[in-house]
Amino acid sequence: MKILVMKFRNIGDVLLTAPLFENLRRCYPDAQIDAAVNAGTETMLTHNPNVDVIHVYDRERIKKLSLWKRLKAEVAFVRKIRAQKYDMVINTTGGDRGAQIALVSGAGVKVGYPVKKNRLLKNVFTRTLPEQEFRHTVETNLDVLRVLGLPVETKRVSIFWSEADEVEGLPKRFVHIHPVSRWLFKCVADETMAMMIDYVENTLKTKVVLTAAPVEEEMQKIEAILSHCSSKPVNMAGKLTLKQTAALNKKAAFFIGVDTAIMHISAANDVPVLAFFGPSGADHWGPWDNDEKGSGYRQRKGFQTMGRHRVIQESWECVPCGKDGCEGTKISDCLMRLDMAFIQQNIDAIDQTTKVAK
Repeated sequence: MKILVMKFRNIGDVLLTAPLFENLRRCYPDAQIDAAVNAGTETMLTHNPNVDVIHVYDRERIKKLSLWKRLKAEVAFVRKIRAQKYDMVINTTGGDRGAQIALVSGAGVKVGYPVKKNRLLKNVFTRTLPEQEFRHTVETNLDVLRVLGLPVETKRVSIFWSEADEVEGLPKRFVHIHPVSRWLFKCVADETMAMMIDYVENTLKTKVVLTAAPVEEEMQKIEAILSHCSSKPVNMAGKLTLKQTAALNKKAAFFIGVDTAIMHISAANDVPVLAFFGPSGADHWGPWDNDEKGSGYRQRKGFQTMGRHRVIQESWECVPCGKDGCEGTKISDCLMRLDMAFIQQNIDAIDQTTKVAK
């Protein structure tokens, strides 16, 4: 039995497929279970014992090629997958790329979302997945099992790394803060984030370790936040790989950040999360608590919790809008005027809980 699971999306999306891989491994312990993902997201599945081979589609590189070279690269990628002679191909997102690969894969069983606008791909899947609606992404990934008549035995999100990824020299007790997303419209105001850092450092007397991706926009954001700080957190922004960030996070007392892949990594590590949501909805993307049997996010907006995790979000009529900021500004007003007193109450609550737990 050979199975391919495709997830051509972003880093957090790929991480949230981990429960699907684990369940497939339990159902088919002797199968070859492979993944196909976009370049830059594969680290969410490396070292995962439930994934055998990862096919990486270098979307950004291929987009920059000439038309003829782009076509050759696309064909080469599809031929590579077809050569594996998969028995089952699963596309866990909508969109044409996964459907096109499924069409030419030669697999007898094809699972995916219906393609409505492309007549050629309209009937490609032998089993179709239901719409997401008001359900968490972890649950929608597990719909694959449900349409196949397979049991859902675990909903645990897991991430794995090697000993070489461990980060040394960290404070004995610290709070991990990752204040930046690759989409800056998901970020809270710099002054607000600086106040959180100072509150943890100066009032709670606990060190803060900052992380961010080694890209210019995120590094500039970190510098802007630090310019408002009176404290001096440990700044590891731009210095770590994703795996190293995951290893660092596992040692944190708790995590503070925005809706980003690192938030999902923290939840996968069972490290308590305080997350800030604006344009996106916690019902789909809230930090997943591995100890819970189902999502705790029962509403589209506002303050919510799931187990050890907390999401702060405004209850404005326009939230969540799914847009990249207000009026094309790339800035989300709903993340600019958060109640600092309420934030401090939640930081205090998580801080006390983690102290008692240890």
